Amino acid sequence: MDTGLRGRKAAIAAASRGLGWACAHALAAEGAQVAICGRNLARVTAAAERLGPGAVPLVADLGDPEQARGFVRSAREALGGLDVLVTNAGGPMAGSFATVPFPEYPKAFALNLLSVVAMCQEAIPAMQAQRFGRVVAITSVAARQPIGTLILSNTARSGATAFLKTLARDVAADGVTVNSVQPGVHDTEGLHEEFGGDLAALTGSIPAAVLGRPEDFGAVVAFLCSDQARFVTGAALPVDGGYYAGLQ
Repeated sequence: MDTGLRGRKAAIAAASRGLGWACAHALAAEGAQVAICGRNLARVTAAAERLGPGAVPLVADLGDPEQARGFVRSAREALGGLDVLVTNAGGPMAGSFATVPFPEYPKAFALNLLSVVAMCQEAIPAMQAQRFGRVVAITSVAARQPIGTLILSNTARSGATAFLKTLARDVAADGVTVNSVQPGVHDTEGLHEEFGGDLAALTGSIPAAVLGRPEDFGAVVAFLCSDQARFVTGAALPVDGGYYAGLQ
């Protein structure tokens, strides 16, 4: 299948490793020119080198929405335009209603909601003008099925999901699609750092009985960025091996 991504210009946030890097790799494999960001210059530069010649490494702390906006601006300048935006960011601190202090809420909103708004505001007007654009946000299955120990993520990513759904309807007639992808548990470096080598309990909670592969997640995102996905917009798609148990 020809995805139509060859020669497209794509900015992928928080892509020095994990699911972000997997998305950048999938887009680059389809012939897209990619720019990625991370907080650490050495790490994001090494990640860009692994993507191949022409990948652009940029430094941004997505906990600051203005730096998130600046990443999109810098990516557009470096690539000579922008056709695809993949928003992404790490998660906020874990905790419950009883354990998370109020000052952590604005930080979580900045990281997982306002960064998405800022990146979209920076990217989409030019996409509308060129009558083509693909925006895919990496959120979390927690936006669909709240996780008790992740009240900040549940709240901020649900807000982002509502923003993206509204935005999708606003710009659909301009040739710009906006979707979100909701990962469950995937076999990433971050997961191993958080849980160590004992992942049996996590795996047991997944009906598919295996951890997600980052490359499979990246392939889903690449499809949503493709020409074939032109009629898919406003979707919030779980990619979780069946973890989400609801009907809708």
